[in-house]
Amino acid sequence: MKSTLLATIIFWLIIFTENFESDMIPFILLSIIPISICCAITITTTIVPFFWLQNEGTSNSKIFKTYFPFYAIVSFGLCFYGALESLFTISFFASAFFTTMQSWVWFGREKTTN
Repeated sequence: MKSTLLATIIFWLIIFTENFESDMIPFILLSIIPISICCAITITTTIVPFFWLQNEGTSNSKIFKTYFPFYAIVSFGLCFYGALESLFTISFFASAFFTTMQSWVWFGREKTTN
């Protein structure tokens, strides 16, 4: 849910830098559905397997420190390549990049018990 909110905010902020019309407001609410589907599929297929396949003694922070730099490089390259077309593709790929990077941080945090 946090990833969907982050991606939606980034996506629409980039679009609003070009132009803002009050007619676009209903599209913000409608866009949450496809954005949440994209976030769920992307996170489930590209980030979560690293944490599901960890060994018993391996901590989340070790997984994060080991794999995140490579994931960030590949993700940036693919998103940069995809963003070369128009404002909508830039907003899509920028929101995808920053959302996946932040999702890594959320998954990489150690769970603390209070």
